[in-house]
Amino acid sequence: MGGTPQDGGDVTMKFAPKGPTVIDTSSAPSPREGARPPTMADVAERVGVSRQLVGLVFRNAAGVGADTREKILEAARVLGYSPNTAARALRAGSTKYIGVIFDPAHSAPVEIIEWLYAFAHESGYRIVVSALTPIREESEAITEIVGHRCEALILIAPRSSPELLRRVAGQIPIVVIGRGIPNSEFDLVRSQGASGIDSVVTHLAGLGHTEITYVHGVDMLDGALRLSGYRSAVQRLALTEQIVEIRGDYTEECGATAARILLARAALPTAIVCNNDQAALGLSHTLAAAGVRIPADVSITGFDDSRVARLSFMNLTTVRQDPKEVGEAAIAAAIRRITGRGATGTEVFTSARLVVRGSTAVPAR
Repeated sequence: MGGTPQDGGDVTMKFAPKGPTVIDTSSAPSPREGARPPTMADVAERVGVSRQLVGLVFRNAAGVGADTREKILEAARVLGYSPNTAARALRAGSTKYIGVIFDPAHSAPVEIIEWLYAFAHESGYRIVVSALTPIREESEAITEIVGHRCEALILIAPRSSPELLRRVAGQIPIVVIGRGIPNSEFDLVRSQGASGIDSVVTHLAGLGHTEITYVHGVDMLDGALRLSGYRSAVQRLALTEQIVEIRGDYTEECGATAARILLARAALPTAIVCNNDQAALGLSHTLAAAGVRIPADVSITGFDDSRVARLSFMNLTTVRQDPKEVGEAAIAAAIRRITGRGATGTEVFTSARLVVRGSTAVPAR
């Protein structure tokens, strides 16, 4: 196995000092149309050092002081220079870079990315990260990654249309995490969402709950799979379906909106199953602000087992999709496609395991 990524108390990314080089394409300026692409010599001239010293920095070699290294990296960022466009990578015929696009607004992908770094490094590859923002669309990030000569692209919960993804797959191998798209052009890595939600409903029923509401983000990727798990569980347990549909996906606001809808009703259910941890966070905050006690009045569950779930004030019962397992499967699929050793259109389902914490209890009524 590869090196273990560091774990932190928040959702910021933390990587081991000797880990793979990170190139964040989201803030690097694009060269002017028709302008000559920046070179290693341009970086060296800007900092006032030799080309050889710049080369040492981008090879992660020893012998360069920390201050000088930082100046070189900053100059490269300002100029828009990245090492994979250098002649040495082109001469080698392989850049050994795998692009990753994700939305940092969601907490679950952060831990997956840490393991993508670890397993890529173990196999001799490096990761190029491109983050989405409210003003930076996924299609733009994809175009930049393709332009940086990555050999494969990993998309975490992509929102682009299947048609766009299939077109991109004609240019570069694609691995999609967390979204089911019927296809034969790229590979999929998904958690067992249906069985995961089934397990939390079964857990709640075992505590004595009969009024179990499911919060369904109708725009959520793979939401239909998780919803099917809820429906199959309540049918098997002879319970009544109680579904709150919200326009939204992974956000706290989705959960907060669901809470406001439920608070407006005559009575709350005794248990609420959320489609992910962040929705559970928004739901919990809104209910608590209204004087609802968790879990004394209402039990709440999530999905992902992200760092949000493990915060002491949440202590959330949830479903764990193992980020290590997801990262390993995604890197393996990408490398198979790069090397031509695997069939296209493969689909891997990673495990989903119930984690019981303090947000669920025996119902009060």
